[in-house]
Amino acid sequence: MSGKYATETLAADKGGIGHAAEILRAGGLIAVPTETVYGLAARADSDIAVAKIYEAKGRPSFNPLIVHVPSKRAASTIAEFSPHADALADAHWPGPLTLVLPRRRDARLAAAVTAGLETVALRVPNHPVMREILALVDFPLAAPSANRSGYISPTSAQHVLSSLEGRIDGVIDGGICSAGLESTIVAVRGDGSTQVLRPGPIEFTSGTGGAAARGMIEAPGQLASHYAPGKPLRLDANRAESDEFFIGYGEVSGDCSLSPSGSLEEAASRLYGCLHLGAASQKRRIAVAPVPEKGIGRAINDRLRRAATPPD
Repeated sequence: MSGKYATETLAADKGGIGHAAEILRAGGLIAVPTETVYGLAARADSDIAVAKIYEAKGRPSFNPLIVHVPSKRAASTIAEFSPHADALADAHWPGPLTLVLPRRRDARLAAAVTAGLETVALRVPNHPVMREILALVDFPLAAPSANRSGYISPTSAQHVLSSLEGRIDGVIDGGICSAGLESTIVAVRGDGSTQVLRPGPIEFTSGTGGAAARGMIEAPGQLASHYAPGKPLRLDANRAESDEFFIGYGEVSGDCSLSPSGSLEEAASRLYGCLHLGAASQKRRIAVAPVPEKGIGRAINDRLRRAATPPD
């Protein structure tokens, strides 16, 4: 950005949320808690506001943004809903599901939101703070994760400030995010089929990631290197080397544990918190114990594999 911001930490109460809505109306940037991770919100109908998101995050321009709306009715003014998309929205909204759908030609969105694609990624969140903000403003919110692009996603206000302090207007401190992993992203194709573009808290059985494999990014979270802690990351480790911060799971203990009891849901909620601790430690590297490739463990391992992949 052209100059430093004085980043405010706002309470998750009527006053703080009202002040955040005023900043958003004026085209500012506010980090907001959701049930998944903290999102960096700006009005999605403003080219200038959306450009600020990309600049604050250092996000590549080809990577589209998720648009957050208060309801399926609001979403239908932005995208075309097939009967199958309707059914998915009815079953999972509000909640951690993002649908990639054909964008309506009359949708009032900044061009950069969809990164030149004819589709748009939409979500109706289920966090009370984000829902209250959406009720106070009369525009949709573009809100990718509130962190520098490619780095560990934030599940607390402090995580946000560790990478974006001075680059955004404010963050609403709503505590720790409950799910801890970004939303599941599902594309609904013209023939009625679905494709999981990013695994997440809601499980589907269709194929994953085909668009990214073909070299086209259709939605956030498809880059090969992402969620990185800034240190080498070794996966499926049963013990730590002397220079490694060790993240345990189940019976395998460590400096931090995803879940001593072996709960995959707890592991998902603690994943980014443990990676943040490892990144801040004095150890040169990070190692992570094996996590079962089942249930939400598939999404956990997806994030870990991308975090372990060196950037190009």
